[in-house]
Amino acid sequence: MSEIKKEPSKNLYVKNEELENYFANTIIPQLYVDGQMILRKFTPPAMVHFSLTKADIDRDINEVKDNIRYPTLIENIEEVIATSEILEKEVQTTDGKWFQMNILPYKVFKENRTNGVIITFVDITNRITTLKELEKLNAQHDTLMYALSHDIRQPLTSIVLLADVLMQAYKNQNTEQFTKWIGTLKTTSNTMKSLVKDFTEENEIKPEATGKEERVNIQNIAQDVILALKSDIFNKGINITTNFQTSEIIFSRNNLRSIVYNLLSNAIKYKSPESPLEIIISTKRINDYVLLKVKDNGLGIAEEHQKNIFKKATRINSNIEGTGMGLYIIKRMIENNDGKVEVKSQLGEGSTFSVFFKSGYEGEE
Repeated sequence: MSEIKKEPSKNLYVKNEELENYFANTIIPQLYVDGQMILRKFTPPAMVHFSLTKADIDRDINEVKDNIRYPTLIENIEEVIATSEILEKEVQTTDGKWFQMNILPYKVFKENRTNGVIITFVDITNRITTLKELEKLNAQHDTLMYALSHDIRQPLTSIVLLADVLMQAYKNQNTEQFTKWIGTLKTTSNTMKSLVKDFTEENEIKPEATGKEERVNIQNIAQDVILALKSDIFNKGINITTNFQTSEIIFSRNNLRSIVYNLLSNAIKYKSPESPLEIIISTKRINDYVLLKVKDNGLGIAEEHQKNIFKKATRINSNIEGTGMGLYIIKRMIENNDGKVEVKSQLGEGSTFSVFFKSGYEGEE
């Protein structure tokens, strides 16, 4: 009895041709890695972004992973193959660009198993750059508005008082007193002029928003801030864990962003050189408040400094870059909206900042 040879399935041939055509023409960087961790296909944009060549086809992904600036790529691929669950992360390539990386299981439906992964990269460089610049503008604007309004009050008060004594000296025809107070007025005016100059000469900042209160989501704001700080988080090997039990409050969107940005950037700046930085961001409802906590295992703050850190221009470590204005501004923003901020810290153990926002939903559980 002669052996019957089976011809390849026409449908399989068509499907393979369609897959080849898709990979050849898509504008999105994509890789196909099979279940044996072999790189089988990639799109032309992937060649550009990851310096891949046709010689990389059929190579073990371990041999080409260094082109993608992400240390746990192999582990993530193995995880998706094992669990058949989609994985999403932001990654940075060797040329400094940022991508949203999605690792999707490549399933063989007839055999009900995962036989590899499709890795897709969406360029989010512009988004991260824009968010980072926005955070800087917001922080600068808030620093200018709060610090300037506070510091300018004293010289303005002095000028009002000087106007009164000058008028009295004029009425009394007291030339000596009049001359004296004119000199004082000039000195006070120059002080105010210098103050305004100090805050405005570096940047002419035009506020983008008026700080109008609205319904905002802390979780969404925190995710945007984390994305804006992604370079520092990635380059310094920082791990951020989140636990949002509640999210919505009535607050200024820009002010909330500045608060979260200041707390996270401070945690990063005061990272201990001896151990990897761990940051935990959490929220929960306490009566009429929403409590936001930012906890880290960084350098910590000595007890004698803790009562001063919310004062204007207070810096506890001159070796770390900063103006000493961030926590001062945070405190003003929060207290101006009937909230409060607290800190618990131990030198060498890390810090926990607790921000109590009025939720705007009194009576809700």
